[in-house]
Amino acid sequence: MTPEEVESYFTRNDGTFLFARWGRPVAPVVFGLDDNSLAILKGAIEAVMSLTNQQMSETDPELGSNFMFFFFSNWLELIEVPNLDKLVPNMSTLVEQLIEAEANQYRIFRFDNAGAIRACFVFIKIDENIMQVPAQTLMLSQVVQSVLLWSDDAFKSGSPLLVSDDHHTLLKPTVSTLIRVAYDPTLPDASNDKSMALRLSARVTKMVVN
Repeated sequence: MTPEEVESYFTRNDGTFLFARWGRPVAPVVFGLDDNSLAILKGAIEAVMSLTNQQMSETDPELGSNFMFFFFSNWLELIEVPNLDKLVPNMSTLVEQLIEAEANQYRIFRFDNAGAIRACFVFIKIDENIMQVPAQTLMLSQVVQSVLLWSDDAFKSGSPLLVSDDHHTLLKPTVSTLIRVAYDPTLPDASNDKSMALRLSARVTKMVVN
């Protein structure tokens, strides 16, 4: 993976480079799923986080839970969630924008003073399109897109996932390798310097060769 390829994964629509990873243990909580789907999501979280050096935790000292998933059938349901407006400012305005855009998913990150990810809120509206996506694919895709601050366009031209010959949904090797090296403890939790892409690329190459 060349530095330019790595850079494209973290370059925003406005042309700025921004890399960020979780800087604390992940404490997930899920709302709106049945037990079967919950087990699939839990497995996806564990699988993706196993690629990092981050620990899983029951609680976050600041927020209680810092990795929240909301599944629902109507965006207006979010307005009725107690205290959600404290976690997501201007929730009512955001909901109006998402309804107007006919969106079926949205993701919000929160960052600490060093720029590392301190929280992520994932909202999934279960519409006809979402219902056509296999649960394993949906859950794994959402977790992958939440483990790093990817570019807005990182996966628009292609999914981070693939289906194996035995019909299992897996991460593409390039994506899983990039996640692994992104959590190298010698790297900073966040950076807006494009030289970060060089450092990531070098580590990808070393990992592939080894």
